[in-house]
Amino acid sequence: MISRKLLLSAALPALIAFSSVPASAETLKVVASFTVLADVVSQVGGDHVNVTSLVGPNGDPHEFEPSPADAKHLKAAQVTFVSGEGLEGWMDRLITASGYKGTPVTVSDGIKTRTMEEDGETVTDPHIWNSPVNVKVWVANIEKALSAADPADASIFKANAERYTKTLDALDAYAHSKFDTVPDVRRKVLTSHDAFGYFGREYNVSFLAPLGMSTETEASAADITKLIEQIKAEHVKTYFFENSNDPRLVRQVAKATGAEPGGELYVESLSDAKGPAPTYEKMFRYNVDQIAAAMAKSS
Repeated sequence: MISRKLLLSAALPALIAFSSVPASAETLKVVASFTVLADVVSQVGGDHVNVTSLVGPNGDPHEFEPSPADAKHLKAAQVTFVSGEGLEGWMDRLITASGYKGTPVTVSDGIKTRTMEEDGETVTDPHIWNSPVNVKVWVANIEKALSAADPADASIFKANAERYTKTLDALDAYAHSKFDTVPDVRRKVLTSHDAFGYFGREYNVSFLAPLGMSTETEASAADITKLIEQIKAEHVKTYFFENSNDPRLVRQVAKATGAEPGGELYVESLSDAKGPAPTYEKMFRYNVDQIAAAMAKSS
């Protein structure tokens, strides 16, 4: 009869081998406030995150009205990401309504923001992501938060973040290749609202808009008249619609100035999977191509 001691001795190596296998990493339930951010989180998290975007494709993050389903997603989230700088004015209400106990990670922390005067007040421009240089800061903040929530996969998040940062560097270089040789006089376009400030700062492009930084603002008759006069004086020849905004006002301004349509830009929302901008990378390249083509026509 085999002794009990011998059985334990035989089993010990197997127990040691089993205990040395790392615990299987979980798939984190993650919520992001809008589609652009959700895609960047997915790029960093890879297969180890399940990301839900509160604002859907072609949605406006300024005027978003959360639903009970959104509250349910938020309450179940292990990590929540927001861009911040006043973009998600509805988030505090949703947190209260959902019973979410966590604190959202503000991915724009550390970015050099720009401000402007709007209705007599100095406001911060929340449209951080329209410069891939800024999105590199997003990536670093996302990697840090995911690694804290799931330390077992920290090395994977780090590798994904490094890979995607190289993608962002390539996007930045692509935009410079399109705009750096364009004369300043042609680097001007008309859009629906003032959402391209960081893009303009990075690539020296002037964007004129009848609305301010939020689509919730309303342009006065005096503001529109002043804009029309500016567009005529500066010979702005092209206007763009935005996928998430009502185009009627920009059409009105364009009609009064003679500006020609340049197409649709994806400013603060990705398209659906079948559209031209289902990821941040494709969105940015698409916008660069549209704007560069409009500048070429104006020569």
